[in-house]
Amino acid sequence: MRRKISENVSWVGYIDWELKKFHGEEYSVMNGSSQNAYLIEEEKTVLVDTVWAPHRFEFIENLKSEIDLNKIDYIIVNHGEVDHSGALRDLLKEIPDTPLYCTANCVKSLEGQYGKLDWNFNVVKTGDRLDIGNGKELIFVEMRMLHWPDSMATYMTGNNLLFSMDAFGQHFAAEELFNDLVDEELMHKEAMKYFANIIHPFAPFVTRKLKEIEGMNLDIKMIAPSHGAIWRDNPMQIVEKYKEWAEGYKEDRIVIAYDTMWEGTMEIANKIAYEINKRSPETIVKSFNIAKYDKNDIMTEVFRSKAILVGSPTEVNDVLSSVAEWLHFLKSLKFKNKKAAAFGTYGWSGESVKIIQERLKEAGFDVIDEFVKVNWRMNEDDKVQVEKMVDALLKEL
Repeated sequence: MRRKISENVSWVGYIDWELKKFHGEEYSVMNGSSQNAYLIEEEKTVLVDTVWAPHRFEFIENLKSEIDLNKIDYIIVNHGEVDHSGALRDLLKEIPDTPLYCTANCVKSLEGQYGKLDWNFNVVKTGDRLDIGNGKELIFVEMRMLHWPDSMATYMTGNNLLFSMDAFGQHFAAEELFNDLVDEELMHKEAMKYFANIIHPFAPFVTRKLKEIEGMNLDIKMIAPSHGAIWRDNPMQIVEKYKEWAEGYKEDRIVIAYDTMWEGTMEIANKIAYEINKRSPETIVKSFNIAKYDKNDIMTEVFRSKAILVGSPTEVNDVLSSVAEWLHFLKSLKFKNKKAAAFGTYGWSGESVKIIQERLKEAGFDVIDEFVKVNWRMNEDDKVQVEKMVDALLKEL
């Protein structure tokens, strides 16, 4: 059902309390999510985005209960990803030839996913405007690589409302809709997780795009993203956070990430945590068994941290598969301005530490020379090795 969010603008999306995974199995959803779509009713009636295909029929029926679909003059497609375009095909069977406004890359995206289409595409670029009556316009802003090449945002004059698409969103089910009504601590946690795991690989684009939007002198009073809560109370707070997060963000935190076979590597991780706290008690230390903790939550902590220490026993001349997969994901997120060190155990060959060091360097981390490499289980000499590595790491920070 429609929910008013601004003058002549309603939320008409879908709140998905049961969603647990997103992007296939890549992203964990702990607090539900939403697919936000919006309906503008000025002299022209405009639908901004739709919802994921599993909810398409409910979405269309809800729209029908609110308005005559034939009164929709335009559909804005800010992004072609299926969680936003999934209802388009069935909706356009009801109202064929309705003009769609999107980027050129979005046309390619939609046709790549749904096949060759005879839809009424109207390609727009940054700065293009669409008159919707009552003295109001929609201004289009390309948001390339935030987080697909086809992404764009749409600004509504008069209401000073930015439909920001995936930027500034959260996978967070918010029945209350607005940031000042939800659990703000949880919402901010989900916003950071979303940035760290989805947006951060494109951080340089974030910085450039925010500068470009500032140059357009848009007076933004509300930000309506495609997922999660709508920012109506001090909406620019999330923009300021994106600026900060995109510039090599770090706090006084250190993450220890490892997997273990027979507890030997775990013992090293525990010793490292103890030694860091002993030497730098104000530093927050987080230790995670990679195989047992959610990878997106670990990566959010890595994003917040100034350094990480990664450990694995050697298995068949390599690291454990859980650690290998985790390091691959770490590289894809393109974190910057962080230190790292490696540790591990071995029985007879002992390649894991060197492999971890190499992969951390490939992931963009500044890896210190000191490491911990233990044959089977730690003895007193190995504990000294841990102390030396922690001392060296802290001196680098």
